[in-house]
Amino acid sequence: MTIFHLTERDLILCVLSASVWLGVGTVISAFHLLSLRWSVQHFEVGQSLLLVFAIQLVRFALIAIVLGVIAGQFGALSLLIATAGILATRTAILRFGV
Repeated sequence: MTIFHLTERDLILCVLSASVWLGVGTVISAFHLLSLRWSVQHFEVGQSLLLVFAIQLVRFALIAIVLGVIAGQFGALSLLIATAGILATRTAILRFGV
């Protein structure tokens, strides 16, 4: 039987790592949602539809690339925590209208 003990240092590193990935998800989501607001404003006034669609494509590609890199290089737990940051930021922006 294997016994696994977490030391205080290991616990601090786990919490610090989770905080970093939550922050990464928050920053990605904030950029994603604020660029959505910008592109909707440009779409409303009828400015260059090609630019608006290009921004949409860049938004989706950026989030897919970043999440793909996180999953490939750092693993599923990091991806899960970054995604939680994305969802938390989305909820905050929709609820409080930042």
